[in-house]
Amino acid sequence: MHIFNWSQMDKDNFKSLLKKANFNKRTFSEHLGLKYQSVNSWGNNGRSVPYWVESWLNLYIDNHKCKQIKEMLRNTGVCE
Repeated sequence: MHIFNWSQMDKDNFKSLLKKANFNKRTFSEHLGLKYQSVNSWGNNGRSVPYWVESWLNLYIDNHKCKQIKEMLRNTGVCE
């Protein structure tokens, strides 16, 4: 049985992960098809960042790193 910690992501962590993922609030909202106004309000005036955002951004960042490694290996001829 898994126990999940659904703690809320704070505004600063959200901004930090957006930056690591090479997003800003506008590009993030466009990428996911969300309204910019909604994304922009997260972390303000009692509006929490949705629980799924932190894991989504972390997976996006990890996937980008894997793609970079794969491309590097391809370019060196280690794999095709």
